[in-house]
Amino acid sequence: MKIIAALFLDDIQTRPVPGPSTRLDLSGVQFSAPAPGPVPVTVAPHLVVVVWCPPDAEGFGALEVVFRSMADDGAIDAEAEPIARNVQPLQIEPGKFNYRLVRAELPFTEYGSIVAECKMGDGPVHPVPYTLLPPVE
Repeated sequence: MKIIAALFLDDIQTRPVPGPSTRLDLSGVQFSAPAPGPVPVTVAPHLVVVVWCPPDAEGFGALEVVFRSMADDGAIDAEAEPIARNVQPLQIEPGKFNYRLVRAELPFTEYGSIVAECKMGDGPVHPVPYTLLPPVE
């Protein structure tokens, strides 16, 4: 199985269209957000991961998302303890798509960025950055 897209967002809706086919309506796609208050603060943004199962695959896998701190220069410390980790089993009919929502509580002691490292099994890592900004006054 392969990750097609991974984004932080406010909402996802599905709707059928003739075919049969399905549409994913994504709203509030974001890469940053103002903090709900001064740090330290914990936020829980929604991450959606869209996955495709090739027609010749067996349709079973595990989605793993590891949230890590990111330095101001964009470097990720892969050796540091993860902020949060989520592993979900995934079953998709071969030739089809599906998605999973991942919601982790992310503590921030200062404003800055984290990265969600998403991967299917032993596949490649797909990094998705998220930046917490100072609150809006």
